Amino acid sequence: MYQHDGEDVFVIDAHVHLWDATEENIQHEGGEEFIQCFYDYHTTFTPDDRQWSIEEYRKYGADRMVEDMFGNAAVDMGIFQPTYLTDFYEEGFNTTEQNAELAEEYPERFVLNGSFDPRDGDEGLEYLEELHETYDVPGVKLYTAEWRGDSKGWRLDDEEAFEFLQKCSDLGIENIHAHKGPTIRPLNRDAFDVADVDDAASSFPELNFIVEHVGLPRLDDFCWIAAQENNVYGGLAVAAPFAQNRPGKFSEIMSELLWWLGEDRILFGSDYALWNPDWLVEEVMEAEFLQEHRMEYGVEWDLETKKKVMGENAAELYDIDLEAKRRQFQDDDISERFGLEDHYASGEPAPADD
Repeated sequence: MYQHDGEDVFVIDAHVHLWDATEENIQHEGGEEFIQCFYDYHTTFTPDDRQWSIEEYRKYGADRMVEDMFGNAAVDMGIFQPTYLTDFYEEGFNTTEQNAELAEEYPERFVLNGSFDPRDGDEGLEYLEELHETYDVPGVKLYTAEWRGDSKGWRLDDEEAFEFLQKCSDLGIENIHAHKGPTIRPLNRDAFDVADVDDAASSFPELNFIVEHVGLPRLDDFCWIAAQENNVYGGLAVAAPFAQNRPGKFSEIMSELLWWLGEDRILFGSDYALWNPDWLVEEVMEAEFLQEHRMEYGVEWDLETKKKVMGENAAELYDIDLEAKRRQFQDDDISERFGLEDHYASGEPAPADD
C-alpha cells in the first residue's frame, strides 16, 4: 500500500495490459504502426531514466509485469483491460485468454475483464457467454475504433451494440470500459469519439460506463455527458502521466473532472505498460493543483479524494473488500516474493523504489 501523509492508500490500477507486439505476432502493417505510436506516448510522458527500449516494450512478459506492478508496493491490485486487434496481430495484442494466464496465477491480485465486438453478431454473443462461463468476467473493455475487415469501427449506440449491452446486463457483467479519447495510429480518431456513450448510458442505467482516457482530447464533451449520466465514470489512463511533465495540464484536467463528476466517479489507471505504476503512482499522489484552478473550481486534491480515486472507487464498482484484501495480502504469494508481509501487516511505508 502506498503511504501518503502517514496514511495507507490502497491502490487499484484499473487499466493494465499484458501485450505481445513482437514482429513475429504482427500480421498487418497497422500492428507495427500501433506499437510505435504506443512507444511514442511512452517516451513522451515517461522520465528519461525510466524509459524502456522498443525491444523491451514489444513484449515484457508476465514476470516483469508482476514486478513492475507489485515489487515496490506502488499497486495492490490490477484490472486487466484486453485489446484484441486481431486484424493487426496474429494471436491478438492482449486477449482475455492471454491475460487470464497471469490473472489465474494470482487471482487475489488481478481482476480479469472480457470484451465484445458487435460486428461478430451471434458468434460474438456466444463468445461473450463463453467468457462469462469460463472466467466469470465482471466487466468488458471495448475498442470502438478497432478495424475488422473493411470496417474501421463501430458505435456504442448502434442497434447491434445494444444487443451486446443487453447480454451484459442479463449475465451480470456490470462494468463497461470503453476507450474514448486519444487515437492511436492508424486507427480513426472519430471512431473513439465519446458522443455515443450518452445514449448507451441512458438506455442501460443498470450498467456502469467507465470512459477510459476521459474522452481526451474531448474532455468537455465527456464532462457534459458524465454530468447528465450518474452511471458514467472517468478512467484516468493517459490523463495520469500529465502529472509527470505537464503538471499544469494535469491540474486542469483533474479540476474539471472533480468539478463535473465529483470525487466518487474517477478511477486511477496507469495503462501499463504504456506507463509504469512504479513511478506513476507517486507522481499522481504527490501532484498539486494550481492555485488558480483551486480558486476557480473550488476543488481539492486532498487525502480523502486521493484514496477514492486511487482505489476506493474501483473497489466499489468491483465489490472488492479492501480490508479483507489487506489481510489476505499479508501472506499471499506476491507479498512473499517481494518481502511485503510486514508491510501489509503494519502499514509501514513501501520500500523505496530503486
